[in-house]
Amino acid sequence: MSTISAATRRPVAVQPSPTGSEDRLLDALAEGSREAAERLVERSYRKIYAALHRMCGGDPELAADLTQETYRRAWAALGGFEGRSRFSTWLYRIAYTTYLNHIRRPRRLAPLDEEAAERVEDPRPDQETTVAGRHQSNRLRRAVLDLPEDLRFTVTARYWGELSVPEIARQEGITPVAIRRRLKRAYALLELSLDEALDKPLDESPNEELSPEELS
Repeated sequence: MSTISAATRRPVAVQPSPTGSEDRLLDALAEGSREAAERLVERSYRKIYAALHRMCGGDPELAADLTQETYRRAWAALGGFEGRSRFSTWLYRIAYTTYLNHIRRPRRLAPLDEEAAERVEDPRPDQETTVAGRHQSNRLRRAVLDLPEDLRFTVTARYWGELSVPEIARQEGITPVAIRRRLKRAYALLELSLDEALDKPLDESPNEELSPEELS
């Protein structure tokens, strides 16, 4: 992984510590330490990339681009980090917002019209099977992204960002009980959305009860 550019002021050595504490790394980064930036990226990159990979429906290049943008935005906003939550939790919120900003941008490429699409040769003989296999997970992803903002963030943070309920509660400034209530409401809305989608063409998957594991 290439080093992501961080603060470029005078270099400050990161004092070694048994735990390599996050607080010390953040203090060193605030003073301009490139080494601290690299360590924070190493600690969090895989988790942030994995969350964005899920949000992007498995597109590795887009996930990598948005991960880079997430860190760029994080370094720019570091002065606003209050320490109310863990750095990785705060960083996930930035990744989530970065993804939403991306999908809200106008598309630059126009889709093929039906006539042109029919002339495109199918490069894979089993493409229909592959699409059918991914259809249910794509439908669930769309349903999650259609949730109200508070529920959408909570669900994606819990299952795509792999944050704990207490971590999400600290980030949102509410209690863990309130977060669990959000999740319960989200499950109900997702089940309703998926049940309605079963009536649409190309949906051939069985009507199964939604479980939290399906969101992973």
